[in-house]
Amino acid sequence: MKKLNIPAAFDRIPEPWSPHIAARVNNQEVRLAKIHGSFDWHHHDGVDELFFVVKGRYVMRFRAKDEQWDVAMEEGDMIVVPANVEHMPVAEDECWILMVEDAGTLNTGDKVTDKTKTELPVL
Repeated sequence: MKKLNIPAAFDRIPEPWSPHIAARVNNQEVRLAKIHGSFDWHHHDGVDELFFVVKGRYVMRFRAKDEQWDVAMEEGDMIVVPANVEHMPVAEDECWILMVEDAGTLNTGDKVTDKTKTELPVL
């Protein structure tokens, strides 16, 4: 059993878009990340993702067919992105997020980009 102070853990994350594993629960990982700027459009085949805003704000962009919409996320907000839904987080300023998803899920989902992280550090 290991105790982790979430706000202090963000001090150990050196750059945006670099998720770190905070804990493992059953077959899920609790991940922490700093985000700033735009991520890549992507989706996760068969995997839901939970996002919780620890500090700051961002916009979660979604698109399907010819439609695109945004959901503004504020500190304390949580959203679940269903499996197979294309999405892209965008943060004008640095934002701290907590995510829960299946262990081993690639952060860029169905694509490999310069933001893809195959080995996630453990806090």
